[in-house]
Amino acid sequence: MIWSLIVGAIIGAVAGAITNRGESMGWISNIIAGLVGSALGQSVLGHWGPSLAGMAIIPSIIGAIILVLIVSAIFGIKARK
Repeated sequence: MIWSLIVGAIIGAVAGAITNRGESMGWISNIIAGLVGSALGQSVLGHWGPSLAGMAIIPSIIGAIILVLIVSAIFGIKARK
C-alpha cells in the first residue's frame, strides 16, 4: 500500500513536470493524480510496458498527464513561468 502511494506520487510529479503544472499542486494532489491517472491510463491503454507496484508506468503517466490537463482546465490553473 505504501509502495503504491510512493509510485503514485512519482507518477503525479512526472505528469505535473511534463505539463508545467506540478508546482501548483501539492504532494497530496500529486499522489491523487498519480493513482487516479494510473487507473485511467491503464483502463484506456491497457497494461503494457514496465510495471512497478502493480502499475504499468507508461500508461499511468499518460493517464496522469491527461488528468492533470483536464483538472487544470476545469479549475483554470495556469502554468508558472
